[in-house]
Amino acid sequence: MAQTDFITLGLAVVETELASVAALKHRIDDDFARACELMLGCAGRIVVTGMGKSGHIAGKIAATLASTGSPAFFVHPGEASHGDLGMITPKDVVIALSNSGNTGEILTIVPIIKRLGVPLISLTGKAKSPLAAEATINLDVGVDNEACPLGLAPTSSTTVALVMGDALAVALLEARGFTEQDFALSHPGGSLGRRLLLHVSDIMHTGEDMPIVPPHATISEALLEMSSKGLGMTGIIDKDGRVLGIYTDGDLRRTLDKNIDLQQTRIDQVMTANCKTVDAHDLAAKVLKLMEDHKINGALVIDREKHIIGALNMHDLLRAGVV
Repeated sequence: MAQTDFITLGLAVVETELASVAALKHRIDDDFARACELMLGCAGRIVVTGMGKSGHIAGKIAATLASTGSPAFFVHPGEASHGDLGMITPKDVVIALSNSGNTGEILTIVPIIKRLGVPLISLTGKAKSPLAAEATINLDVGVDNEACPLGLAPTSSTTVALVMGDALAVALLEARGFTEQDFALSHPGGSLGRRLLLHVSDIMHTGEDMPIVPPHATISEALLEMSSKGLGMTGIIDKDGRVLGIYTDGDLRRTLDKNIDLQQTRIDQVMTANCKTVDAHDLAAKVLKLMEDHKINGALVIDREKHIIGALNMHDLLRAGVV
């Protein structure tokens, strides 16, 4: 087969699935809204189930719901009839996926779900199927054609079911007022979690790694401290460790423009007083915004009495994955 044939076949799949997803726009209707209301009012968990390829999509939908503020989990319908049905309580809502609407493993557990009085939301491709008929609400995820040229492998149908699941999850996310902070709490290992949950105390330089000099130090002495600590700055502190100011690479450039004697001039004569400082308990994301707003590349960390306890720069934020 020629390379162009592969490209043509791939494009045909994309076009077929795009058309199938586009058809969903007309099915985000009153039934969709009622399904969202049922899930929003759920006092327990949203239980998602499906068999085969629909089961894989059901697992993804459950994971998306759980990570966006709607507690959910997947139950395999085959295992449900052998004990796992005990996971479902009267406070739950069940979402069942079946393109045919006639999946035996799901239909077997439907009477128990009904007996518990649990609302059942079905996602089917057949509005007149047994599962759709028994459901509290049926959401139509049918497709005209599978992308598979044989019309056998679930392709367009699974894509459409996944998109419908995403639509439900995001609608609920908005209704719950779910925030970035909420998302980060359930994704502490991801980049967003690092950006929103990391604190200054987690990445700041302390002790011997802090660049500090007394006010009577010369500019050249301050430059040696800056060079040895590698943060592009140094704090100027009094004898009690309180911050008096900061001297940075940018201050050095301005000093050189003024032709000042680096060997004789005291650092407190050229430092930036009333410099921006941060608290060790501040979120790293907050410090990033401070640096961006004031166009600075570093900050000193102080306690309530303005004693220096640490220092950090933009590179520390980069290494931590905050930027």
